[in-house]
Amino acid sequence: MSLEHFDPLLRANDLVQDLKWDAGLLEEFQRDEEAVLDRYDLLPEERQGVLERDFRRLYLIGVHPYLLGQLSRLIHGTAEKAGTSVAATALVASLLGGDAGES
Repeated sequence: MSLEHFDPLLRANDLVQDLKWDAGLLEEFQRDEEAVLDRYDLLPEERQGVLERDFRRLYLIGVHPYLLGQLSRLIHGTAEKAGTSVAATALVASLLGGDAGES
């Protein structure tokens, strides 16, 4: 994945960083995702991408590739199973055009 699509102005980049560093915000996101998303001035495509776990869409509109991995881990967790994690599997499936909800 390259940075050709990266748009540093997208608020989804800030959302992921905030979720990474603010445990209280992450807990709230896990309880009421829409309420947390409402606090960020997200483009409709950003919001839909997060809600649908569509990492490919998020990449194509400009979310930083590194942050996509972080977002997947935050959403799906990091528990390892058979050499890979649910988070990594969901990220790869979405990026390859599979069902973003698959795990």
